[in-house]
Amino acid sequence: MGAHTHDHIDWAARIPDLRRGDELHAAAFAEIARRLTANLPQGATVVDAGSGTGGMSAALAAELAVRGGGTLILVDAVPELLAVATETAAAAVEAVGGQPSVTGGPDGAAARAQSETATTAPSGGSERAAAGARSEAADTAPLGEAGSPAGAAQPETLTGPSRGVGPVRIEAVRADVAGRALGEIVPSADLVWAAAMVHHLPDQQAGISALASALAPGGLLAVAEGGLQTQTLPWDVGVGAPGLERRLLAIGDEWFGEMRSGMDGSVRMPYGWTTALTRAGLRSVGSFTALVDHPAPTTDLVRRFVLGHLTRLAETVDDRMSEDDRNAVRLLLDPEGPDYLGNRDDLYVLGTRTVHIGRK
Repeated sequence: MGAHTHDHIDWAARIPDLRRGDELHAAAFAEIARRLTANLPQGATVVDAGSGTGGMSAALAAELAVRGGGTLILVDAVPELLAVATETAAAAVEAVGGQPSVTGGPDGAAARAQSETATTAPSGGSERAAAGARSEAADTAPLGEAGSPAGAAQPETLTGPSRGVGPVRIEAVRADVAGRALGEIVPSADLVWAAAMVHHLPDQQAGISALASALAPGGLLAVAEGGLQTQTLPWDVGVGAPGLERRLLAIGDEWFGEMRSGMDGSVRMPYGWTTALTRAGLRSVGSFTALVDHPAPTTDLVRRFVLGHLTRLAETVDDRMSEDDRNAVRLLLDPEGPDYLGNRDDLYVLGTRTVHIGRK
């Protein structure tokens, strides 16, 4: 049986879809990792809290390797996800010529994840992360240049030197950060990264503060939340009323609000993420955004991602859809029918990753 978390989502069952998403986000992850790690000290400690299937873990691991080495700590409550993330990060280090050493991890998690990783191997995303780590294109861009409030204090610019490839120690820690402060779980870190994780915690402000508790003096907390919803379909797909995907996304927002309100101990956070970082006592707060853009004509990877994306979205909001939209989804996902999405060349993936940052 797959592992569930307090948000009642079976994340282990979603591993193939998550891995496809990691591949499509690899360039954005690499860009973000370059910006976040550029000024880290030699032998830095980086924590990926809620590491998922390791897309960003791979990018961070590759950057640590090419910057002389360091320690990457992966934290997740789901053992199957943790196993995949660990393998993915180790492969990324090897891809840039580094030497990974792996410690910790849930008993048997790697074996349980073997069937998923066999069909969604981490090497593709790891190689992309490695390629991003070798690129120096963003080495002079200010960390908070995009999306930061006018006049806000900006963290230092990217001036970190290349130190040669070094070893990376990867430690896997199975833990639920909703139950304990991250500083009680991991050693002090120079960088804590948490992507699309805090909004699954009952008390998001408390979650931000709990993540910040793991920072060493001068350490950076980077939280990827918000941004634009990913879109994948033409406005008119030829079945049902035009605007299908937009309607499903809107219904998904309603579902998400009810999911959050139904969590035990749920607390509203009626302000933005940069305010949450400030309230957690962090300084030099700002934001930047990376684009995820895979335009049509489509590729096989995009087709598989879009099929999984629509399937999951429709499953989530099935009881809220109109009969017309439910029938349209059925036709689009029928591989034997004339309207099957898998036969189209006009699918795409367009979205963003917005990162909110603050320093201790």
